[in-house]
Amino acid sequence: MERRTFLRGAVIGSSAAAFGGTLWRGAAFADPAQPGTGPYGALGSADANGIQLPAGFSSRVIARSGQKVGPPSSPWPNAPAGGACYADGSGWIYVSNSEISPSGGAGAVKFSATGAITGAYRILSNTRTNCAGGKTPWNTWLSCEEVDRGYVYETDPWGVKAAVRRDAMGRFKHEAAAADPVRKTIYLTEDVSDGCFYRFTPTTWGDLSAGKLEVLKMGSGTSGPVTWAQVPDPSGATATRGQVSGAKRFNGGEGCYYADDTCWFTTKGDNRVWQYNAAASTLELAYDDSLVSGPPLTGVDNVTGTASGDLFIAEDGGNMEICMITPAEVVAPFLRITGQSGSEITGPAFSPNGTRLYFSSQRGTSGSSSGGITYEVTGPFRS
Repeated sequence: MERRTFLRGAVIGSSAAAFGGTLWRGAAFADPAQPGTGPYGALGSADANGIQLPAGFSSRVIARSGQKVGPPSSPWPNAPAGGACYADGSGWIYVSNSEISPSGGAGAVKFSATGAITGAYRILSNTRTNCAGGKTPWNTWLSCEEVDRGYVYETDPWGVKAAVRRDAMGRFKHEAAAADPVRKTIYLTEDVSDGCFYRFTPTTWGDLSAGKLEVLKMGSGTSGPVTWAQVPDPSGATATRGQVSGAKRFNGGEGCYYADDTCWFTTKGDNRVWQYNAAASTLELAYDDSLVSGPPLTGVDNVTGTASGDLFIAEDGGNMEICMITPAEVVAPFLRITGQSGSEITGPAFSPNGTRLYFSSQRGTSGSSSGGITYEVTGPFRS
């Protein structure tokens, strides 16, 4: 993904916004040729699955919580949460966490080259409130516990190797993880109102059994240079966020995504998207809905991206949308789930070839953890 150099004065429809660098007042919230829409055009009417999509796109349900998925099969997890995709020969695998306690964990579903479901199975069991996580360059899934003094578990998307608890990555209320293969470190978010942004640098890249946990520090404000300080006691006997003086505070860290020297992460408590430039060691506020009248993106949560440079950000609540932020700084809905206001959207991830988007409605139409629905959207995604 190409790192963006943000504008500081483009014309928008009728609202001011904050999006990148210093607070600029000018993100394009729509394609000028199609006001109120993004690069794929306006959302159409809800389809048979209750999903509104742009023209040319279609959806299907691939799994429902508690129901078996494909032959051979396993029940799909309750409250499906963060997810990722992995190449599997000519097919692929989609992994999803289960955000329940005490019997959380993660599951996986396999697809053939044509997209047919060929099986489903558990890759992690009996953990607590596994919310988000992250994919490693060596093709494991880091499943993170969103509880006080929660752990990170490294899991095998193929379900062959047993999951391993990675204590050295710290015990705190974990949310998401994103691997930076250039600096050989992993960024971590913390979902509390005065949380921190961390990085874990393993002693040996590819082995998460030992390493150094650090926390981001910077002065007041929302942009500028940062430094990193080691967390003395990653075990969290004293809260990790309270161990380093001057640690930068973030209001409810959520999704985390790395590409091309940039780590994007969201904070749901204040509906912001942040941009950490790892090459320059600077932090910038990329999107702030408090400066927008009728913002297109609220309840920011899980985030992923594409080779074209588009960010896709799932909403926890809001209008139950997955919104896009494009390299041209267009912010607009890509899809909307109707009739599920008691739910949230989780786990957006693209198939390895970029032609299919997977995500879940965590509580579906019932509003309960047993009502989760996982979807696939296909269509002419930008490459």
